[in-house]
Amino acid sequence: MNGDLFDTDLQVIASGCLDKMATRWQDGQVHYALQLGDQTVNLNEWLGRDLELKATGQIFCSYCGKKTPKSYGQGYCYQHFMSLAQCDGCMMAPEKCHFDQGTCREPEWAERVCMQTHYVYLANASELKVGITRVSQIPTRWLDQGATQAIPIARVTSRFLSGLLESMFREHVSDKTNWRAMLKGDAELLDMAAERDALFATCEAKMAELVQQYGPQHIQFISQGETHEFRYPVSQYPEKIISINFDKQSSIGGTLLGIKGQYLIFDRGVINIRRHTGYEIEFCGA
Repeated sequence: MNGDLFDTDLQVIASGCLDKMATRWQDGQVHYALQLGDQTVNLNEWLGRDLELKATGQIFCSYCGKKTPKSYGQGYCYQHFMSLAQCDGCMMAPEKCHFDQGTCREPEWAERVCMQTHYVYLANASELKVGITRVSQIPTRWLDQGATQAIPIARVTSRFLSGLLESMFREHVSDKTNWRAMLKGDAELLDMAAERDALFATCEAKMAELVQQYGPQHIQFISQGETHEFRYPVSQYPEKIISINFDKQSSIGGTLLGIKGQYLIFDRGVINIRRHTGYEIEFCGA
């Protein structure tokens, strides 16, 4: 599909390069803002209304700002995708951290990001999963994944250690979110404390080994963590998931039925906004 979606004229409300949607948890609901360069649009106000996102055809690197024919990673030009530490494979597999070996691409960046307090958590978005996040990204990380529930289960002093714990736990719990299932409805509520306790019982011996190896000052398991629950601005979930993107069509929109994770749910399909970081977009509405 190309060209305008609507017969009526919609006005350009904002324009700029897409970034991942900003989230905040307030008054019992997740609130979303679409970020277009230095402009933002409060998306919750558009629920149930028609809107259109038009791609200009230009893509810019989110790191250096230069035009790129293709987005790599989540918004980088090829040069910086290949050179930045934040694009390295250890960001997806932190248990493979090579900082101590002296081969980190950007040691100062790693000190600021990786050598900081991290949490290991259980979340329930489509089913139970294990994940990791910096302390500063709670609850943002959970909201970006569309989690209905989340509970912290361990606190560690580096990303490397969080990766070791995640690797251990994922032998028994998935570390992936089924995004299609997540977009079909709210996950069935679980007793997250009971799930944590069962996982701890299964992994008790290996947990003790890691604490003995790295020290209790660096690994602390949380046996009394609070379960957090989230409600998303969705008026109607789709029966069938139709994925749409700007690489195949220049105009995306329709009636906005909901927002969950980093997805906009339209009556015509769903789009992952974070996947399109750096795409120049016009936000049109009436």
